[in-house]
Amino acid sequence: MIEGDDTIGGGTRSAELTLPGFVHDVCAAVHALGAASPAMAAMGLDRHGLEWVHPEIALTHPLDGGRAGELHRSMETTVAALGIDGTSWRRLFEPLARNWDALAPQLLGPILTIPRHPFALARFGAHAVLPASVVQRRFDTDEARALFGGCAAHAFLPLNHPLTAAFGITIALTAHTVGWPIARGGSQAIADAMRSRLTELGGQIETGRWVRSLADLPAHRVALFDTNPAQLAAIAGDQLPPRYARRLTRFKHGPAAFKIDYALDGPVPWTNEACRRAGTVHVGGTFAEMRAAEAACAAGRMPERPFVLVAQQSLFDSSRAPAGKHTLWAYAHVPHNSPVDATTVLEDQIERFAPGFRDVVLARHVTGPAAWEAYNPNYVGGDIGGGAHSGTQLVFRPNIGLHSYVTPNPRLLLCSASTPPGAGVHGMGGMHAARKALAGPLA
Repeated sequence: MIEGDDTIGGGTRSAELTLPGFVHDVCAAVHALGAASPAMAAMGLDRHGLEWVHPEIALTHPLDGGRAGELHRSMETTVAALGIDGTSWRRLFEPLARNWDALAPQLLGPILTIPRHPFALARFGAHAVLPASVVQRRFDTDEARALFGGCAAHAFLPLNHPLTAAFGITIALTAHTVGWPIARGGSQAIADAMRSRLTELGGQIETGRWVRSLADLPAHRVALFDTNPAQLAAIAGDQLPPRYARRLTRFKHGPAAFKIDYALDGPVPWTNEACRRAGTVHVGGTFAEMRAAEAACAAGRMPERPFVLVAQQSLFDSSRAPAGKHTLWAYAHVPHNSPVDATTVLEDQIERFAPGFRDVVLARHVTGPAAWEAYNPNYVGGDIGGGAHSGTQLVFRPNIGLHSYVTPNPRLLLCSASTPPGAGVHGMGGMHAARKALAGPLA
């Protein structure tokens, strides 16, 4: 394995970004897809030091007036917390949760394959193909609508777009089936455990070595690229058909992340008590507010009240901060490659539901869209999702065709978040690409 940076991990790194003793997850933080991933499970990473920590509550979504939607691993607890919408939530999610083992491999792989469990997939698809703005009408309360909408907003798409419900359903479903854990000690522990497993198998890793052409690679039969499509086209040169290479360079990237890591003097003073016990907090207000914010981002406008994702790892993992202190991980959805400093609007959103938040801030580390791309060239314009999910790219990644991982040159494969199933620390793109390589003509 060849890594351009001096440290392995990419988006799965941890570092003391603010003050000594405060360990922050640089990008990926909460790992529902890691816990759900057949690829991760097959590696046996627990034998190599990886320990999942499950927060008391997977997710809360605060609203004005001290209210909040609550998503627990327990279906019963979630149903009770949602009150009059509990029954509607159960009707949507409980049948899918019962069929999770059949659904998971299909949801975490290429969409256009013959399903092994067609009835389970059809039940999922009946709602998943819809816009989130339609599915949220199943609920009567702001709490349930916002809870679902915040999960759907992980699509980085306007919430009236078709298939955005698929994100909301899948992400909420993982909370009920595998939970939303963090890695003890930081997300770097995942990369370190994978390195240990690779070394155990006889693999080697070279760091600090950038690959800019195929000549930079050692002798090989096949190479898998964890890059964005345009980078693969640039590296491969004339080893790909010109028409195919041009299609790779036209791959579209989506809205960006504007992230702030905080060192805190104490926990966040959320008005809602359940938010103080949650690993993840979606800060976006009502469904209507999130719909407006995501539409603004897609149109290239900075939202006045952006959708902000917050993770509170140190509440459940004391290794993340000195005694009595805490870390906070927060990023807002902003327009692609936006140069605007979103610090104020991000913090205003948190202050809205946690008055006095700024008073507990000891230090900040800010990462805007340009800094994201400088940190990791895969994050083009601050797009941490490996490419837009709009149009055909939701189904066909990196471009239209039945072979998501294999290029016209059978020696060159793509395995990044720009292939199915997209972004997330799950290893599934690599697993599917590796299987294609092993089964290919050069095997």
